[in-house]
Amino acid sequence: MTPGTNFADSYTNIIFHIDVNSAFLSWSAVKKLKDEPGSIDLRTVPSAVGGDVKSRHGIITAKSIPAKKYGIVTGEPVVKALQKCPDLILIPGDFNTYREYSRAFIEIISKYSPVVQQVSIDEAYIDMSGSRNLFAYSETDEYPFPLNVAKMIRDEIRNTLGFTVNIGISCNKLLAKMASDFQKPDRTHTLFPEEIETKMWPLPIGDLYGCGKSTASRLMSVGIRTIGDAATSDPEFLYSILGENGGGYIYASANGYGNTEVSEHYEDAKSYSNETTLSSDLTADSYDKEIVPVLKHLSASVSRRLKRDHVYGQTVTVSVKTGNFKRHSCQMKGSDLIDDENTIYEYAKILADKLLLGDDGLFIRGEVVRLVGVGVSKIDDGSYRQLSLFDVMSKEQGTSRNIQPDKNVNEEFEKKIEKQKKLDKMSEAIDSRYGKGTIFKGSNLK
Repeated sequence: MTPGTNFADSYTNIIFHIDVNSAFLSWSAVKKLKDEPGSIDLRTVPSAVGGDVKSRHGIITAKSIPAKKYGIVTGEPVVKALQKCPDLILIPGDFNTYREYSRAFIEIISKYSPVVQQVSIDEAYIDMSGSRNLFAYSETDEYPFPLNVAKMIRDEIRNTLGFTVNIGISCNKLLAKMASDFQKPDRTHTLFPEEIETKMWPLPIGDLYGCGKSTASRLMSVGIRTIGDAATSDPEFLYSILGENGGGYIYASANGYGNTEVSEHYEDAKSYSNETTLSSDLTADSYDKEIVPVLKHLSASVSRRLKRDHVYGQTVTVSVKTGNFKRHSCQMKGSDLIDDENTIYEYAKILADKLLLGDDGLFIRGEVVRLVGVGVSKIDDGSYRQLSLFDVMSKEQGTSRNIQPDKNVNEEFEKKIEKQKKLDKMSEAIDSRYGKGTIFKGSNLK
């Protein structure tokens, strides 16, 4: 990094975002060098982590920088990647190795700050606020605080573990995250508010953290091509395109506003989902026979995870991937919070019918489906749901919100809630110990 004005001196909050460079590929490369001394470093040649080329499940999950030069991107089919680079070296995923190196990565950065928020297997935020005196001994003209600490972290990870990281530094998490995505690998970048106009605004709008491909496409269609275009737009114009929440997020983020709280825990899940690649293409002819068991399986999986975490959701989404690998989805909001598999399935079936069989459904367009997914979002801890159930009982008893319900009704309601909680907990424990499906609804025994 080229030394310059140390904007960090003006801010109380100093936050690092630390991201492992090409994590899965790097970790596989380090393991291979360790197990096979003298072998080729996968990071120096066109290589990628992906499935078997003969398997439909094969997609690129990580790539080397040389592979990137061939236009290979994460998420594309292995077959397509090999067409771009026939000499591409493919290696299988190794999650035991990934977990091992992830733990070692977090252990090192935790030595530099007591407040570490791991947000994925290969990235974390650390709060360096108020720690300048602790690292004053390593400050130099070239590396004043906090650049000196970033250099120490990068050096220790590289020299101890054998892979590299990028570090972004700012006064909030959004800008730190953006900074860590600048030039790679093994770099430190700052992005303080004074640097936004020169470093962030010229970037394509799709590079803004949290701006997905669909949102970026809609913004570009109305002339908003860079982050700076969004930052200097009329907020009302953005609201009209993306809605108040979406437009508000884009406007605030483009102007560098972000959260400054670094939590010591993983962020709460914002959604729960599961998807499966089908053994054969789903078509209009096979839909009625094959879609029900797929949706029921996915709904049950999502339901188990919701119940495990004792949360509920309100919006159900069905997504599919067609034969040309394009993803399509639709969603609907329920009238109450849900966590049970039957209700999730009912919504999912309605959505799948609409998405595939509707007037402009994908089957009408001649598409086939390779993958199906079910998700639940708008997650809540259930306190609202219990209120809604109480309201329903109150109405059945002829009461209103302004009238105190009968004491016996209240007690009966609480008993039902408590009984259901105990049943759910018992079911989870039995499934965990003896396997899924030990308990099932209904019985054929006589």
